[in-house]
Amino acid sequence: MTSPTPANPPFTTALLAGGIAGTTVDLSLFPLDTLKTRLQSRAGFFASGGFRGIYRGVGSALVGSAPGAAFFFCTYEGVKESLASSSFPSSKDHPHHSIPAAEESWLAPAATHMLAASLGEVAACAVRVPTEVVKQRAQAGLHGGSSAAALGAILSRRGEVGLVGVWRELYRGWGITVMREVPFTVIQFPLWEALKRWGAARKGAGMGGVEGTTATTTVGAGESALYGSVSGAVAAAVTTPLDVLKTRVMLSRERQSVGAVLKDLFASHGIRPFFAGIGPRVMWISAGGAIFLGSYQWAVNALQSRI
Repeated sequence: MTSPTPANPPFTTALLAGGIAGTTVDLSLFPLDTLKTRLQSRAGFFASGGFRGIYRGVGSALVGSAPGAAFFFCTYEGVKESLASSSFPSSKDHPHHSIPAAEESWLAPAATHMLAASLGEVAACAVRVPTEVVKQRAQAGLHGGSSAAALGAILSRRGEVGLVGVWRELYRGWGITVMREVPFTVIQFPLWEALKRWGAARKGAGMGGVEGTTATTTVGAGESALYGSVSGAVAAAVTTPLDVLKTRVMLSRERQSVGAVLKDLFASHGIRPFFAGIGPRVMWISAGGAIFLGSYQWAVNALQSRI
């Protein structure tokens, strides 16, 4: 019986489905993201706005959601496709030199998904980091509490720091964002793909193991959403300390290195602040994983007429 494997959607499908998924999840869960950001702010939750104005910064999220998610999925699916086509010659082609089944693929599925997800996150961060900087400053009530005001405050520094300085300000926290997102996706996406394969195998067994059965054709949006929720919650809990560091770096009044922020935070408050906002973060990303990966699967299936 052939084990079901995820089918890679075409570039255009991944582009459109990624854009739909990114916009859907960011708009749905923006209030929880705002509360998480304020909990992690140096100024404190209530000084940063508390429960007021929980949609501050939504403009920057709208601008960055679709292209960021589209960049991610186009890269993710493209790398998966490239790695899948880069395989060792089959043992069928070399009858006198049997190749172990484990070596038939260039990379094992989990390693393939880790590498593809890592590269996808790096590509997505090109869009995500500037919009995240603007969004979080608006959420924390800095520069008037709106995306336009936060962006204007950054651009107004051109005379003081020059164009390169403005660029660096927009990409403040690039390093820590990548350091947070890559471990997150290295946990989330292999787990999501493994759960999809398990779901496809379970259905495939029920169908008698039909040749050519794939996860995309057998795993629907609802199942994908459930698997996305579980994998997102696990990844969110593990990477919360990195998220706290990223937030502190982006919200600091002056540019600070990750090392300096880490040292100051630990020296002043110990380990506890590194898990600030873990509850909202796990809730937000668990729900977000369900919406993001469920809507992505729905869009892929719809675009391929497989609902």
